[in-house]
Formats: sequence, C-alpha cells, structure tokens
Amino acid sequence: MKKLFYILVVILFWGFTGCDEPVVEKPENLIEREKMIEMLADIHLAEAAFNTQRHRDSLVEQSTSADFYYSVLEKHEVADTVFEKSYVFYASQPRKFEKMYRESMNLLNEMEEEFTGRRREQKELDIQNR
Repeated sequence: MKKLFYILVVILFWGFTGCDEPVVEKPENLIEREKMIEMLADIHLAEAAFNTQRHRDSLVEQSTSADFYYSVLEKHEVADTVFEKSYVFYASQPRKFEKMYRESMNLLNEMEEEFTGRRREQKELDIQNR
C-alpha cells in the first residue's frame, strides 16, 4: 500500500512540475512577452469595438471581426503567422499564459480608469485626505 502511495505521489509531482514545460517549440521570431500582453489587450479592445458598433455603423456592418484583428497586427507591425505561432507557444504554458492574460486584463482596467476619470478622482481624494 505504501509503495502504491509513493508511486502515486511521484506521478502527481511529475505531472504538476511538467505543466510549465513548453510542449510547443519556441518559434524563432517569438513576440516579446510585454508586447504580447499589449497585443492581447488591443485585440480585446478591437473585439469590443466590433461587437458594439457592428449594428450601428454601416462601415463596421460590412466588416468582420478579422478586419479588426488584422488592424491590431498592423498597429504592432506583426505578421499574422508570427502572432499565431507566438500565441500557440505562450498558450502551451498555461500557468505563464494565465499570468500574461491577467496582466493584459489589468492593462485594460487601467485604460478604463484613465478613460472614465476614476484614477484622477482617486488621486484627488488622496490629496484631500492628506
């Protein structure tokens, strides 16, 4: 029984430590981590813009979400194949990719705060409380 327990612990340990090992080979022209985080945020913004405006604007109505996706690639001067290979590589490391995704969401939250003025209001409150 102890032997079976020991084998199970070793297998579980091996399985958990192997989760961060990339199963996909690192591409030659991998997009840098920080740039990829910015691109993920921009892709979310582009998708939101498309979904919000597609029934309101005749130009957007004639477009597809792929057009918005390609506009992000153009903005960052990245080829679609380079982005796709980089995305697959990062996604093959779930724990690291989850952290990148959270950073991307934090970037979007910062943009929202800046846009809505909540950050400015918080700074004014901090100054008044001093």
